[in-house]
Amino acid sequence: QVQLVESGGGLVQAGGSLRLSCAASGSTLDVHAIGWFRQAPGKQREGVSCINNSDGSTYYADSVKGRFTISRDNAKNTGYLQMNSLKVEDTATYYCATDPDYYCAGDGLAEGDFTSWGQGTQVTVSS
Repeated sequence: QVQLVESGGGLVQAGGSLRLSCAASGSTLDVHAIGWFRQAPGKQREGVSCINNSDGSTYYADSVKGRFTISRDNAKNTGYLQMNSLKVEDTATYYCATDPDYYCAGDGLAEGDFTSWGQGTQVTVSS
C-alpha cells in the first residue's frame, strides 16, 4: 500500500497562494490517480481535485475551478495542488489520496474511491 505525506499547508492571507505536496512511498504513483480532498471544521470531507495517471486528465470542484491547479511529477513520486487566489472559505485540512484503479471523471470525487490517504495538512486563510 502507498504511504502518503502532505506538506505545504500554512497560514496565508486572502488572495494569497500555497502549494501543497503529496509525497508517496511504498509504491510508485505513476499507476495511481491522485485526489485532493478537504475538510473544514463541522463539515463533511469534500473532493477538491483529481488527476489521472493514464492520460493526465483532471477534475476540479466548481468551488476551486480556475484558482487551483493539480499536477503530478511521477519521477519524484509526488503530487501537487497549487492554490491561488485563496479565500477564507478555503480554510480546511487538506488530504491527498490515491488509488490504482480509480479514474477521475467529471462527476465529482468520493472518499470511497480512494484506498490510500495522507494525514492531512492544515490550510488557514485569513481575511
